[in-house]
Amino acid sequence: MTQMENARKGRITAEMDYVARKENIDIQKLIKGVASGKIVIPKNINRESSPCGIGKGLSTKINANVGSSSQKEDIDLEVEKALLAVQYGAHAVMDLSTGPALNEVRKKILEVIDVPIGTVPIYEAGVAARSRDGSVIDMDEDDMFRAIENQAREGVDFMTIHSGITMDTVEKLKNSNRLMGIVSRGGAFLAAWIMHNQQENPLYKNYEYLLEIAYEHDVTLSLGDGLRPGCLQDASDIPQIQELIVLGGLVEEARKVDVQCMVEGPGHVPLDQISANMKIQKTICKEAPFYVLGPIVTDMAPGYDHITSAIGGAWAAFSGADFLCYVTPAEHMAIPALEDVKEGVIASKIAAQSADVALGLKNAWEDEIKMANARRNFDWEGQFELAFDGEKPRNYRQSCPVEEEDMCSMCGEYCALRLVRED
Repeated sequence: MTQMENARKGRITAEMDYVARKENIDIQKLIKGVASGKIVIPKNINRESSPCGIGKGLSTKINANVGSSSQKEDIDLEVEKALLAVQYGAHAVMDLSTGPALNEVRKKILEVIDVPIGTVPIYEAGVAARSRDGSVIDMDEDDMFRAIENQAREGVDFMTIHSGITMDTVEKLKNSNRLMGIVSRGGAFLAAWIMHNQQENPLYKNYEYLLEIAYEHDVTLSLGDGLRPGCLQDASDIPQIQELIVLGGLVEEARKVDVQCMVEGPGHVPLDQISANMKIQKTICKEAPFYVLGPIVTDMAPGYDHITSAIGGAWAAFSGADFLCYVTPAEHMAIPALEDVKEGVIASKIAAQSADVALGLKNAWEDEIKMANARRNFDWEGQFELAFDGEKPRNYRQSCPVEEEDMCSMCGEYCALRLVRED
């Protein structure tokens, strides 16, 4: 029985109880959210992990992507990245491996990571087809569903499924004036397959079968935005919205059979369009949890896209997004290194905390008050412990020692707090 089905029957699962306590919210409010599909708790029945609630009224969650590629594959390194991401606050990890040993990478991450794990099964299907037949477009329906079933049995908690890429949406894309076309790798796999085979997307055509697999293992579907914009020029265009309309219908179908479902959203969006994008998704998809990549708010900062995405992520989360996929400084350039993963997670944490404070979430405000008290009291260790990255501020303080604890090298004896505090 899935989390959604239990919630609809009024049954409190161990996962619901854990999330309610973690989020500091009433359990009945949580149950109502899960039952309606406005909250999901990605938790495969085949794997033990710490539950995480994503959705309306909960704190903004962060996902970190890791994974090998055909150009660079190091299983131990990808596992280390996943562990580092969780250490610095990622609530979930997605393995996006496309290297020859992608199955080994996934299995190892599933073994050692305690948070929800997500994947994109079409990668496994495409890589297998290319290895066997020479091309991604040679995969067949069996390849696709075999990968989904295999990963569900292994314990994957949520899966990006590009069921919104249809013959109709691909045709609309071809007739649009989009500048960058498709930038989603999974979306490109399926669009190319549709155009080559002149057949409907099996993940759309056989959606009922997909739901049966998800229900059996309580896999949360993350309906992928295969037609998300890859530059600001393409944001909020007809192909993007057309796919979102399709996804809205698929959300309703999933809810009818008690399958948990969230929806993925755009990557590159001008700041002034973010709120509208969040409202459109929440309306069309009946308030399904919204999972966004960034959004990146300017295309002019390669090497700094963790910053551009944090700006967009803060505004998106304040406007209704529930789940932020981190972006690292290496985005668009290279497979991220360990330091890139750390910086990406911290940037997203800053975005999430900024939004949660603005939304008035109790836990977020409690942390802010703790930090303010630590700063007022010159409690340096307290500040380091509360900080998203305690090592960096500690290094700054140690880099320029001062003679007294109640000052730093910035203001010294002219510190404002020192000058006006009571003796």
